[in-house]
Amino acid sequence: MNPASGAILSLAYILALLSTAMVGLPTRDISWQEYGLLMGGIGGLGILAAIAIPQVWRTGPKARLWLAAGVVGILAIAYFQVRIPQPASNDISKFVASDQGTVQGQVVMVQGKVETVPRLTRSSKGQFWLEVTQLNEVQSSNSTGAISQGVTGKLYVTVPLLQATGLFPDEMVAVTGVLYKPKPAANPGAFDFEAYLAKEGVFAGLSGRQVTLLDEGQQASWQWWRLRQRIVRAQVSQLGSPAGQLVSSMVLGNQAVDIPYNVRDQFVGAGLAHALAASGTQTALILGLVLMLTKRLSAKAQLIFGTIALIVFVGLTGLQPSVMRAAVMGFGALVALVTQRKVKPLGSLLLAATILLVFNPLWIWDLGFQLSFLATLGLLVTVPPLMKQLDWLPSAIGSAIAIPLAASLWTLPLQLYVFSILAPYSIAANILSAPLIALISIGSFISAFAALISPAVGSALAWLLYYPVQLLIGLVQFFNGLPGNSVAVGTISLVQLLLLYGLISLSCISWKVRQKWWLAGIVALMIVVIPTWQTRIEQFQVTILGADREQVLVVQDRGRVTLVNSGEADTASFTVLPFLHKQGVNQIDSAIALDSEPRLRSGWVPILESLLIRRFYDCAPRPIGEVATTQQQSLADTGAIAAAVQSQQGTYEVVSSGQRLAVGATAIKLINAEPPIVQLQVQDRRWLLVEEIKPEIQQKLAATGNLPQTQVLWWAGQPLTPEFLEFLKPEVAIASSDTVDLQAAKLLEKAKIPLYWTGRDGAIQWTPDGGFETTLQANRNDAPLL
Repeated sequence: MNPASGAILSLAYILALLSTAMVGLPTRDISWQEYGLLMGGIGGLGILAAIAIPQVWRTGPKARLWLAAGVVGILAIAYFQVRIPQPASNDISKFVASDQGTVQGQVVMVQGKVETVPRLTRSSKGQFWLEVTQLNEVQSSNSTGAISQGVTGKLYVTVPLLQATGLFPDEMVAVTGVLYKPKPAANPGAFDFEAYLAKEGVFAGLSGRQVTLLDEGQQASWQWWRLRQRIVRAQVSQLGSPAGQLVSSMVLGNQAVDIPYNVRDQFVGAGLAHALAASGTQTALILGLVLMLTKRLSAKAQLIFGTIALIVFVGLTGLQPSVMRAAVMGFGALVALVTQRKVKPLGSLLLAATILLVFNPLWIWDLGFQLSFLATLGLLVTVPPLMKQLDWLPSAIGSAIAIPLAASLWTLPLQLYVFSILAPYSIAANILSAPLIALISIGSFISAFAALISPAVGSALAWLLYYPVQLLIGLVQFFNGLPGNSVAVGTISLVQLLLLYGLISLSCISWKVRQKWWLAGIVALMIVVIPTWQTRIEQFQVTILGADREQVLVVQDRGRVTLVNSGEADTASFTVLPFLHKQGVNQIDSAIALDSEPRLRSGWVPILESLLIRRFYDCAPRPIGEVATTQQQSLADTGAIAAAVQSQQGTYEVVSSGQRLAVGATAIKLINAEPPIVQLQVQDRRWLLVEEIKPEIQQKLAATGNLPQTQVLWWAGQPLTPEFLEFLKPEVAIASSDTVDLQAAKLLEKAKIPLYWTGRDGAIQWTPDGGFETTLQANRNDAPLL
């Protein structure tokens, strides 16, 4: 087989794997009919290519090669389906589903083997993967007695940090806690926890309370993780935190090191996330160092030492797709060195992709895999023409500009498609930080190698990196502090993504397009901006976010954005802000705070740090003279919020009961401050927001007739009295809650009032034309109320 034939078959395999996105794989189950349709389409394309292409391209590949490409595509789809993890018949997830009358919500004890070193979560808990063998109910959930039986599968386990301290892989433990089903994305554009675990072959989680060692005398066996710990401890001992973890991540990657999340977020925000990930840069440095040290040896000896270095590097970092890609390409370069053959970089990249996707076809949808290959492709095809344009600069400076520019150019469209955020200063940050990253990377490798021999020597060498690391952190903080350091562009469509990559590819192929790079840039900007702008000026949408029992609402009125409530700090950071970013929101025109509880006001802090707020209406301010007794109360204090808004040149206003607000086309009236009751006039519909109020207060409000009749009742899922419901006569009821009071649900059903609730339906959106739509298409008959 000649190289051209191999390239066609490899591309057929990769493109067939990419085509699985057309049917929603791997995040949803599809029928064999859909598989058959997809395979038939791939086979049909192969037949069509076999007939048409030889007629047009007479000197090109023969018909049988295109037929073979179609067969490879069909086999790729079948192989992809086979490799999708599926739960076994006795998988522990089978004992979580509530319709089986088993252990959901019950305290259980799960026995099994620890698979990974515990890691720190954002909520300061310990997390590890557990391969389970036994499930025992601590207390029976029914009259048949407590469940006790052997099970299989893996669990995503979180426990208090102290309970996870000291655990190591292969250790046998028993974890007491509550099993749960992972939730899918409850809000548009949110993180899909269920799909993330499913890709790892995990279909249930365990919220643990206590960890018990089954064999207290068990000794840790030799594994790569022990070497990782030795390196990290040596480097952290002299550099401290977070500098020590930062240095270690440049050797081991951020998946093997617990970098503080605030530092990680700063690097991501500055467009320097790659500096914390083990990838091609580290591989090139390792091979360069090995070849330099072994330059007096034979080519065969260099191959042996280089291969050993690659194996050690992969073992220390773990089987990360980006590392595996770099290792495969590095090994190819070593083989070419021994055989004295010239390497074709694009062919090497394609071969590496094919080998890795044969090893694990699911990696085709791994973001790290995608970004790694796109960045490498950019370096191969875009750096040479850029260097020609920059030949008037010294080569070192030209390379420092061309390399980050090329990598950013090829990865930016995918980042916009996934994250919807643009870091305008990322290229400048990459150019200025490149010398520091190279210096720290080389120093971290030398320190790590020394730490494997002597931790004291490794620590001493790591100390020399203290000032370069602090300078890098300061540089990241500087770029994050600049105005406009993060711009939300909104979600771009798959068509826009393909158009952007088509334009980039055309600029690499065509010399004429490269000459008019500024025109290509304008076209790319129009591809992104025009559809987003058109959507914003035409869109009218009300969204009730799925945020547990917290009531958060967003009104998008033809470019004007109104946010009602922020929720807790975590809710604001991981629910509200991601949704606004996906919608392309960079400022909030009107913010309305209804909650008086400090916990539910603390979310305004991260929101004010990320977005501009033009007008802030506080319906439940804390008394000015009241002294804050906790940090949370201090952050949610009226004065603190007012100062933050005014520092952005915004307006802060306290709203009193009975006051009306005109927010764009939406009219808002505060009927009652405590408990908060708010009326929203959204076009021709009247919404009534009711927070938690006791039944006796509901009866009193219904008796006095102080409430207006409404079309949409939005409440927190607590009990509703018949008098209250009869007086309001809502057409639709929406509960912001994981559960809904059973009697309230029966009252609504009896009155034939449609019920939505975020715990079952996820975010609920209303538009004038489409009415109400839910994010989660749940089976309402089977969804439990309690």
